[in-house]
Amino acid sequence: MKSASIMGKLFCKPTGVMNLALFRWALVSVLFAAVSSSAFAADEDPYLYILGVTQDAGYPQAGNYAAHSMPGWKDPVLRRGSASLGLIDPEFKKKYMFDATPNFPAQLFDLETEAPGERYEFAGIFLTHAHIGHYAGLMFLGHEAMGASHVPVYVMPRMRQFLNTNGPWSQLVNYKNISLEPLQNGAPRTLGRLKVTPFLVPHRDEYSETVGYRIDGPNKSAIFIPDIDKWSDWQTDLSDLVKAVDFALIDATFFAPGELPGRDMSKILHPFVTESMDSLNKLSHKDRNKVWFIHMNHTNPLLNSNSKESQRVRSEGFNIATEGKRLDL
Repeated sequence: MKSASIMGKLFCKPTGVMNLALFRWALVSVLFAAVSSSAFAADEDPYLYILGVTQDAGYPQAGNYAAHSMPGWKDPVLRRGSASLGLIDPEFKKKYMFDATPNFPAQLFDLETEAPGERYEFAGIFLTHAHIGHYAGLMFLGHEAMGASHVPVYVMPRMRQFLNTNGPWSQLVNYKNISLEPLQNGAPRTLGRLKVTPFLVPHRDEYSETVGYRIDGPNKSAIFIPDIDKWSDWQTDLSDLVKAVDFALIDATFFAPGELPGRDMSKILHPFVTESMDSLNKLSHKDRNKVWFIHMNHTNPLLNSNSKESQRVRSEGFNIATEGKRLDL
């Protein structure tokens, strides 16, 4: 308001070298204030923070010493954790995780580094399903490790029953290390300015149902589907889903057929990255750029950013998820 008042006076007296200089100073001040205010607002917007990008067993995978794994064994910098997202809300000073992976200790540290505990409450974990790469990290909240207290864990009905009735997970509930927060298919959970909505997807559901999540912020939205069977097994059109959001983090377990020598990959129902790209090839470049491939098996050449497969994905307008990437909501 003060700068605006100065500018009003200067407009009334347009003549004179001193007034012109003051006018220029005032104009710069107002523009700087506007830019600073805009930047501050952007910094306050919630965002996703990618904590892990691989299939459940990570990269390199235990017991695998093939040529593609050796760089990861020899150089710890090249190792990658199981697929997980952080969700951070600077205004409400809260942070969340999507899936509790076997790499939970390191990923919790990365989340702490990005959003320190003295300023951000760790307000919960959203689980997708009961395969090891997606919930096994809960063990670190328990009696033998962190001894956490009442950490909210958001779960679907079968997942809730599984954790309540099977050890060692039931001990986490009994010791009140975690507090199970029930979710329902298609029912949004409001978290301040954020809204998180689970939706069922087809997958191997031995112990629980499997969900993806739609995550809505004040400005943008995302979907997170780390695990799903073939897109054709789902009564939702992938192209329509991508067009309806700003970011689509989707299952990229395997790049193409033949990736697992000696195994019949037709019995492994994940969509190949090549299939997903074919399904989305009619999208505009803008819409294809919303896609972030995640949850890559240790055999997936997309883990090597210099591979010809990675170059192909990027050349066709898609993205490959990397740890530390921020997606503003």
